[in-house]
Order: sequence, then C-alpha cells, then structure tokens
Amino acid sequence: MGTQESDERTDTTAAGGTGRRALLGAAVLGVGGTVLGLGGTARAAEGRPGTSRRAGGRGLKGLPVPTVIGHRGASGYRPEHTFGAYDLALDLGADIVEAGDLVPTRDGHLVCRHEPEIGGTTDVADHPEFAGRKRTKQLDDVSVTGWFTEDFTLAELKRLRAVERIPANRPHNTLYDGRWGIPAFEEVLRWQDEQTRRRGKQVWIYPELKHPTYFRKLGLGTEELLARLLRKHGKDRRNSPVVIQSFEPTSIRRMSRLVGNPLAVLLSGANSRPWDFVESGDPRRVADLVTPKGLEEIASYAQGIGPTLDLVIPRDAAGNLTEPTALVRDAHRAGLILHPYTMRNENPFLPADFRRGGDPDAYGDVFGAFRAYFATGIDGVFTDHPDTALLAREDFVNG
Repeated sequence: MGTQESDERTDTTAAGGTGRRALLGAAVLGVGGTVLGLGGTARAAEGRPGTSRRAGGRGLKGLPVPTVIGHRGASGYRPEHTFGAYDLALDLGADIVEAGDLVPTRDGHLVCRHEPEIGGTTDVADHPEFAGRKRTKQLDDVSVTGWFTEDFTLAELKRLRAVERIPANRPHNTLYDGRWGIPAFEEVLRWQDEQTRRRGKQVWIYPELKHPTYFRKLGLGTEELLARLLRKHGKDRRNSPVVIQSFEPTSIRRMSRLVGNPLAVLLSGANSRPWDFVESGDPRRVADLVTPKGLEEIASYAQGIGPTLDLVIPRDAAGNLTEPTALVRDAHRAGLILHPYTMRNENPFLPADFRRGGDPDAYGDVFGAFRAYFATGIDGVFTDHPDTALLAREDFVNG
C-alpha cells in the first residue's frame, strides 16, 4: 500500500474480463460476500452463523473468507517487506502475503520497499559511501528528500539493511533493525515456491506496483518489468498464485494486456485523484470510481478493488465509525471483490470508538473493529497483524 492511503499519511507522522474476474471472485468470496454467476454477474451469498463457508474454484480453492492478507508481511511484528515479516505472516496463518510494494532499481530490477525513498526503511543514512546520493525529488507532486531506489543498482541496495518504518508505534520492532536486507522481487518468487513446498500448500502473494507513472517517465516501465518476471517464472496466468494491485487504474489496465493474473485497483480517499488521472488530465476522483458506473468500468479489466476502509464505513469528525456505504453491494453487483486496507492493532490506526487509552503503541478494541468491517460483507482485509485477524474471523464466522 502506498502514500495515497489515508492511514499511511498518519503513519508518517506517528483485457481481463469475465474469466479472471470469475477466478478470483469464486475463489475468495464467501461469508457475507458474493458468488459470481455467468457473465461476471454477482449474487448475494447468505452466510449462516456457526458455519465455516469456504471458497470454491481453482487456485485459491478452500481458502477461508474473509481472506486475511498479511500487509507487507506480518509488519506489526517485524520490519515490513523483509523475509522475516513474510515468513512470520505465513507462520501466523495469513491466507495471502502482500510480498512486494514494487519499485525499480537503476539497472532494472524490482525490489520490495514501501516507497522508492528508502531513508525511512533502511540504514542507508549510515553508509557514508551513499551520502552523495541524497536527493530532493517530486514524487507525484510531493517534494520528497532522501535516497531513492532508482539511483541505486541492485548490488548496491543489497549492502543495506531494513529498519522499522514507524518506531513510535512499534518500538518492539526496532529489536530487528538490521537483521534482514531488501528483497528483490525475483527472490520473492523463488521464496514463494520454496514456502509452497515446505508448507505443503500453495502460498499466494499480492504485490503492488508503486508510482508506475512516475517511473515510466524515468524510462522504467514497471509493468513490463513485472510481466517479464512473471512470465519467466510461469506465474502470468489467470490461475497463477499472484494477485497484482496498483493505485493507478491505467497501470492495472496495462497489466491486463500483459498477463492473465487476477488484478485489483486500489482506491484512496473519496476526494483524491489517482496520479495517472492527474498526469493525463482525467478529472475524475475516487468518488467517481466507486459509483456503479465507475465500478462497472473497473470490472472490465480488473477483478477486484482495494478500497481504504473509510470508503466502506466512513468516520465522523471525531473519528468514530458511521454507517456503511453502498460500496460493498455495488462492487459485488459489478462482479468485483473487495479487499480493503489496512487493519492494525495500535490505537492511532483504529476508529476513535475502538481506541483504548492514548499510548501510540497500545492496542485498542481491534476485535470490535474487525467485527464491524466484516459485517459489511467485505471479502477480505489487509492487516499488519494476521493472527489477530484470524481470531476475529473465527469469532465472526462462528457468530
């Protein structure tokens, strides 16, 4: 997930039609969700307390729903986008691991970092040999100062070590600063195969293309780089265990012409505009994309959406949850699944009515918050704490 997320802004201060849509939809829809019918239409699925409804279809067959997606791994417990975080997400039971916010290197490799600027997630500032690489750049019209992956080769990035990105909220994670390096995405694809063999079940990953318009202007077409890797590893098909996401709809549309993978469009705040829309002069905002018409358009090339949780249940001026919107219903009618982001245990990231105390690293009533979101019929959720999400799902499914 990227800087377009409303909750990520808080962090820093504290083509592919019915076939692929049916694959992903039939695979992960279940409790309170939908089952896709012929022609990509959707029907409501009646979930009954005390039952454990599971998904059907190939690939993700048998995956429980709501699906638990380890956000950048188990990033509530380990520095994000490290093999330590990815391994732990699987150990804790995550159904899918968001293994890869993908950004390129100078020599055309994709690596896994939250943003192209790596001053906050690595020890690059402690490397005097890279002091001269510090720059100020315009990243999607935001002035950002630091070190950027596109100014390093993969070999140079391999000399760095990962650190906790939000130590004020997760001081316990700083224990692991320096333990792991920066994963290249090709290493992630091999890790996926290794973990699938070791664990005896298919491991799924959910990489995100970060700032593709920004990188394309630099001559680094990240969609083509990703498609090339997926083809090389035989993971570019409609039932391949890799779901691709981006905040830029045109990037996902481009991917729909390059690979057969399930695809999802990420959606930030209602009043925001995807950066590719800004660059192309498209006046639409996210509010336009979440209308029935906008969702039908997304469904013509993608199989799912990843909305911010506030698009599912808005918050009032005090930060408390209000009433759910029609997004879940309208997306399901369009044949789309919904995997909102991001559930976290710590107080600052929860709706105000579920916070307990004021400590920035203390946990609130996250089970109550999960219950409220699951009740809307979402098909899964990104979470930094997969173990908590799994317990919340068990409570929800069992009534």
